[in-house]
Amino acid sequence: MKVAVLGLGEAGAIYAEAFASAGRRTVGFDPAPAIPTPAGVTRAPSTAEAVADADLVLSLTTAAHAVSAARDAAPALREDALYIDLNAASPQVKAEVARTIGDAARVVDGAVIGSVVKFGAAVEVLLAGPAADAAAEALKAVGSAAEPIGDAVGAASGRKLLRSVFMKGLGALITESVDAGTAAGEEEWMRKQIADVLAGGSETLDRLDRGTRLHAVRRSRELDASIELLADLSVETPVSRGAADRHRYLARSAGDGAPELIDAFAEIPTAAIGDARDRLGFLSSRIRPVWAGARLAGRALTVQTRPGDNKALHRALAVARPGDVLVVDGGGDDSRALLGELIAERAVNRGVRGMVVDGAVRDVDELRELGFPVWAAAVSPAGPYKDGPGHIGRTISVGGAVCAPGDIVVADGDGVFIVPRLEAEQTLAAARLVLEDEAERLRTIRRERA
Repeated sequence: MKVAVLGLGEAGAIYAEAFASAGRRTVGFDPAPAIPTPAGVTRAPSTAEAVADADLVLSLTTAAHAVSAARDAAPALREDALYIDLNAASPQVKAEVARTIGDAARVVDGAVIGSVVKFGAAVEVLLAGPAADAAAEALKAVGSAAEPIGDAVGAASGRKLLRSVFMKGLGALITESVDAGTAAGEEEWMRKQIADVLAGGSETLDRLDRGTRLHAVRRSRELDASIELLADLSVETPVSRGAADRHRYLARSAGDGAPELIDAFAEIPTAAIGDARDRLGFLSSRIRPVWAGARLAGRALTVQTRPGDNKALHRALAVARPGDVLVVDGGGDDSRALLGELIAERAVNRGVRGMVVDGAVRDVDELRELGFPVWAAAVSPAGPYKDGPGHIGRTISVGGAVCAPGDIVVADGDGVFIVPRLEAEQTLAAARLVLEDEAERLRTIRRERA
């Protein structure tokens, strides 16, 4: 019996080694050369060569590559081969895999329930598809607790996504609770409270806390699939959406994709972002660019100061990081400028991308020559006081909008928009759809004119 394993990551390596240890001729393929080949496994140079003449194929390539893996495998598959897709994907993806392979093999939707790292190849697996019973028999060779649940491809993944509503939400809640305990100096007490509630105690808590942080990007996508499933079932998903946002926040906090995300917003007009968010998030139109052509996107570092006083602004510059945008609640005062050329020069040295000020600024010509983007409520030649008080890094109200530290600030000639950091990915996707729709409507209008 020949077994082919597509994807030799964490789970794929465990299954491949288990089949090899069980005496099955096992061939694996993974496009990443840095991923090692498990003991007893022969490595193939391509998907097609891995699956050729295989009796059993396990696809563990990740959901993003499940369909493309099936497409590469289909021409080389035997008609009687079992093709078990074990990727954590939506029922729609599993159905697409089945359509892609067609009659080239017997496709089974597999859903791993539990941790492959903890239980190995003996982990519980749900199987769905016309050949689910045969797949369960094949997986018994490695001690798998495989359960056929029906003939409909996608049913197993649907159950897994229903379980994810709880498991991924629980993991997100634990990380937030642990962070809260740490911030309050009560981490050990907080961990004990959680551990006492969980049936698995500290071991389960540590696994969920660590695993959620490590796999935040992948798990946020799985939760998105769960949310889509629940929407089809007419189930409201406020907790699941919050959990998905929490996973995305963890990914950005770890530096995973944050610069690329912010840079992507730099290409989107504020008008399109506003349309995508029901026009909620714009600063007042009195806050305008102080020189024409300015635009920016960056991470908010918030400053609250007494009207006409910029002591807090100087303190903020001392802690600013590259990529920050200083967002200043100056109370809308237009009598004294909170910043000018000298502060702008210091900001450039710190890597600050620009400033948004609900108050006045000065040295407009110098700011333009420096190329430093600034949006302000007014221009005044009068200098500021430097007495305080003021605060840095608090949630503020600026120009009639709420801005929290780490929110994404997007500004152009039309104005300034604040994107909540926990809703950044959804907002970017929605704004791009707005642009696509507008482009199509514009083409229609121009065709009518021609």
